[in-house]
Amino acid sequence: MGLTSQSTGRVKPGDIFYVEKEKGEHVIALAGNPNTGKSTVFNYLTGLKQHTGNWPGKTVVNAQGEYSYNKNDYILVDLPGAYSLFTSSKDEEVAKDFICFGNHDAVVVVADASCLERNLNLVFQIMELTDNVILCVNLIDEAKKKNIYINRGMLEKLLNIPVILTAARSGIGMDELKNCIEEVVLKKRLIKPNRVIYNEKIEDKVNCIVPVLESYGIDNPRYYALRFLDSSLNYFENACNLPQSQEKTDEMLEEIKLCVNIDDDKDVLREEISKENYEHAKYIKDKCVKEDSKKLYIDKKIDDIITSKIFGIPIMLLMLGVILWLTIQGANYPSQLLSKMLFSFEGVLTNLCLQYGIPDFIHGILVLGLYRTLSWVISVMLPPMAIFFPLFTLLEDLGYLPRVAFNLDHLFKKACAHGKQCLCMCMVNICYNCLSH
Repeated sequence: MGLTSQSTGRVKPGDIFYVEKEKGEHVIALAGNPNTGKSTVFNYLTGLKQHTGNWPGKTVVNAQGEYSYNKNDYILVDLPGAYSLFTSSKDEEVAKDFICFGNHDAVVVVADASCLERNLNLVFQIMELTDNVILCVNLIDEAKKKNIYINRGMLEKLLNIPVILTAARSGIGMDELKNCIEEVVLKKRLIKPNRVIYNEKIEDKVNCIVPVLESYGIDNPRYYALRFLDSSLNYFENACNLPQSQEKTDEMLEEIKLCVNIDDDKDVLREEISKENYEHAKYIKDKCVKEDSKKLYIDKKIDDIITSKIFGIPIMLLMLGVILWLTIQGANYPSQLLSKMLFSFEGVLTNLCLQYGIPDFIHGILVLGLYRTLSWVISVMLPPMAIFFPLFTLLEDLGYLPRVAFNLDHLFKKACAHGKQCLCMCMVNICYNCLSH
């Protein structure tokens, strides 16, 4: 009897992240950092042809949509926002696994034009996994307001992948993006990305590991060779689509250990790999991005204050406290007005019931039960929600919420959580306090 995923207890990642498609359909993965307008790109392309669910065995939401272009059909998979494929959360794990093991035909990486350097780290990692990468530099309208201009031709030359400049909210560049996806998927345009070349020490180790991985049928061997060097063995085993036989897996790992000195400090190697990535990102940014240095200096000074160890958390507490106060105090008057209006109409409904001889139990169900409860919920909940959510959305649009997550990330990690979870906690606590008040 042959080995199967059931008999070995292993489920092939390709089975989990396989997207059902008809003949002639093409699967496109949409990746990117949080707050780059990725969902706006997704909504623009797919319109109302969307559905959401969960990956099999996963708790992370899976958003998919369809669109057609030049008589070709596409399935667009909106991956969770991720800063890196070196996962630190379930969202990033799902994004990494789909790019590694999913049956996508191309990956569109959405980047923020106003902070391109920070977004390039993810681009470099995805370029290690697939040749069919398209860089969608979004929010060019916002970048223009900040006097940031991107040399698209130079960026394409340095990365050697297609680069499309877009502003998805207004539809700028979206037709060009569709056309580029078609050219890549139908192989009218062949891509050979310029991957990051590391220092001699790292490259020698990678070149030693890659042939071993290839001999065991591991896809994307260079990516996994780097992961072996910069991460724990446990992460490497979870990230890599290992041979299903445990014996073969152990044999492969032993061969890798023989050709690479495993006594090397992995933290040092990881820092070297990260340093090379960020230095290369800075080099590309310096070559391709022209920006207003004065405005950049002001923005950096503001960032230094609101994310500093001394002022970051006090400013956050003050900001959220002001929002809580505005929500509670601002909701009082409209809440009283709604309550007075809705409950005064209860008397009208009661008189109508008496006038037409409606039985007491029906009056109790419809007026004293259904209508009174609905009136109470609307008068109590609607005003604070109408104030709180626009204020919270404003903070998100200003880019403050990601900085809140950054400030609290180290504290949340002590509880084996992630900094992004603080935003959900803020929303729940403020809503609870509003309702309690």
